[in-house]
Amino acid sequence: MATQLELGGVSVDVVSKDIKNLHLSVYPPTGRVRIAAPLHMKLETIRVFAISKLGWIKRQQHQVLRQDREAPREYLERESHYVWGKRYLMKVVTSHGAPEVRLDHRHLVLTVRYGTDEARRGEILDAWYRAQIRAAMPGLLARWEPRMGVTAGRVFVQRMKTQWGSCTPSTACIRLNTDLAKKPPGCLEYIVVHELAHLLEPTHNPKFIALMDHFLPDWRQRRDDLNRLPLRHVDWVY
Repeated sequence: MATQLELGGVSVDVVSKDIKNLHLSVYPPTGRVRIAAPLHMKLETIRVFAISKLGWIKRQQHQVLRQDREAPREYLERESHYVWGKRYLMKVVTSHGAPEVRLDHRHLVLTVRYGTDEARRGEILDAWYRAQIRAAMPGLLARWEPRMGVTAGRVFVQRMKTQWGSCTPSTACIRLNTDLAKKPPGCLEYIVVHELAHLLEPTHNPKFIALMDHFLPDWRQRRDDLNRLPLRHVDWVY
């Protein structure tokens, strides 16, 4: 069941789900606000919660609306791409061999077969970005799981439109956004710690903030770094 609240000029979509706690999200590119609420929670209780978060909602909307976005990617010569926070110019090489992506000084070299179209080039590069994150994860988990006293389940890396990462505490599964491989390495570490902290506290309450402050004192600076570089261009459909 879904309904909508109007609060101080902000529209809030409320969706009732089989969950235990309220979850508040502000989604790009327009700053759409959504609250997922337990099935039998009264609308007035949800309204009071939303009013208490109104200042935070408006700050998040402002941030979402002002963040730069990439132009549509065409995967052509000298197009700009980011890898671990550094800007590279694309160099496209055609061959009869298998597709390949590699870094060469200031260039991101994309080797494709003759006739490979734009969509396929994008798939090849996305797969390479996923591989970069997967290669970084064993070291990050080995560092942080013992420190935090938790163990992650499966780790999935995928394109995500509205989140940098997510955690399902019941299964300990973590999902990471492919585009984290475009950001400085400290941003991936921040998201990993953030999602592992959800194994200790599922919500973003004061206890969760205290956990982040304890384990990663500079997490706010890393969050700002994460949100500074342009987001992927996406044709958004709700």
